[in-house]
Amino acid sequence: MGFKCGIVGLPNVGKSTLFNALTQTAAAQAANYPFCTIEPNVGEVAVPDPRLDALAAIAGSKQIIPTRLTFVDIAGLVRGASKGEGLGNQFLANIRECDAIAHVVRCFEDGDVTHVEGGVDPIRDIETIDTELMLADLESLEKRVVALEKKAKGGDKEAKETLDIMNRCLVLLREGKPARSLNVKAEERTLFNTLGLLSSKPVLYVCNVEEAAAQRGNANSELVAKRAAEEKAVSVVVSAKIESEIAVLPAEEQKDYLEAVDLEEPGLNRVIRAGYDLLHLITYFTVGPKEARAWTIENGTRAPQAAGVIHTDFEKGFIRAETIAYADYVALKGEAGARDAGRLRLEGKEYLVADGDVMHFRFNN
Repeated sequence: MGFKCGIVGLPNVGKSTLFNALTQTAAAQAANYPFCTIEPNVGEVAVPDPRLDALAAIAGSKQIIPTRLTFVDIAGLVRGASKGEGLGNQFLANIRECDAIAHVVRCFEDGDVTHVEGGVDPIRDIETIDTELMLADLESLEKRVVALEKKAKGGDKEAKETLDIMNRCLVLLREGKPARSLNVKAEERTLFNTLGLLSSKPVLYVCNVEEAAAQRGNANSELVAKRAAEEKAVSVVVSAKIESEIAVLPAEEQKDYLEAVDLEEPGLNRVIRAGYDLLHLITYFTVGPKEARAWTIENGTRAPQAAGVIHTDFEKGFIRAETIAYADYVALKGEAGARDAGRLRLEGKEYLVADGDVMHFRFNN
């Protein structure tokens, strides 16, 4: 179950530096975790979760396998990308394949690094990329709406429903508002997602600041945080320069480096967790002597579908799920203690898996 976050940004904002730090982190993890494949523009990284280590310690697990999130490096967008400028069509297609956007915004001053627009202005930069995504969506919908109107007039129910959503999106886009600001009902969500609109993707703003501002941010990152709050989006402050230096250090030296720059953890950890939260993902665990493993599911997933993430047979033959809340597993020192205390529950097909559940699935072969 792959979840992709596309990294976008104007040229010279630190996007490539940040992505390279991610891929170096992923490469370093490859020695410890299986299934860590790296492609030139893809970095698959472990989602930091101290709960997994705690569970493994209690169960005496030989192996720890975290859940993962994929970041895709999308070459720098420029003004006019929606019309094909700077290979814009290719880049926009790459965004379409992602589940969310991590928008790297330049929030640092540096006379040696030229800004493509002539000066540092994070809100202008955000609006430049937003505009290109919205223009591409506007063109896409206007091309499709004519054919759909014919189907709707012919009595096609799905065409009518899709046309209604399209027209509501067009109103917003023509007002300069992204498709993600549309009020979509739960029953419309699937149809809305099939439109594949670029500006419908949830956005994580990554504020790239100078080294001295890595902990608390600066005036520019505050502007972005305010903008994110207005959009109900998320913003994270990082120094791409610091992250690139941390990523190449051995694990034992990283802690000393972080202390020296007054940081509790790498900024990349915050980016990864924020991307995970942005996609409304949660984690459940399977734990035993062989391995402690984290699994990614969307919030609101029922037990059989959660089991299907491990193997389709688990979903098809689902009987019930033995479930222990993370806090109970830790407090009662494992499965046996939770069972003796009556804290191990048997959950059926309608159970909505909670973040942190420790689960064992019973199923028919």
